[in-house]
Amino acid sequence: MPNIKSAKKRVKIIEKKTLRNKMLKSSLKTAVKKYDAALEAGDKAAAFEAYKNAVKKIDQAVAKGIMHKNAAARKKSQFTLKINSL
Repeated sequence: MPNIKSAKKRVKIIEKKTLRNKMLKSSLKTAVKKYDAALEAGDKAAAFEAYKNAVKKIDQAVAKGIMHKNAAARKKSQFTLKINSL
């Protein structure tokens, strides 16, 4: 445990940031799972809505620094190819 006041403050800040990152990662994973489920079901309308939501979550993750921009571009490209082949 830290003894210095500034170090104690940093621990609190890191805990808040970790919680925010976990929340965003979790919502991103959920959006991707819903998109995959919609693709498996073959429902084009639901898949398109899930696609838009997943792409939005990916962009938010990039903006917050949770995901690298090139990884996000690759994921979005993969999602687009999947929905176009449906």
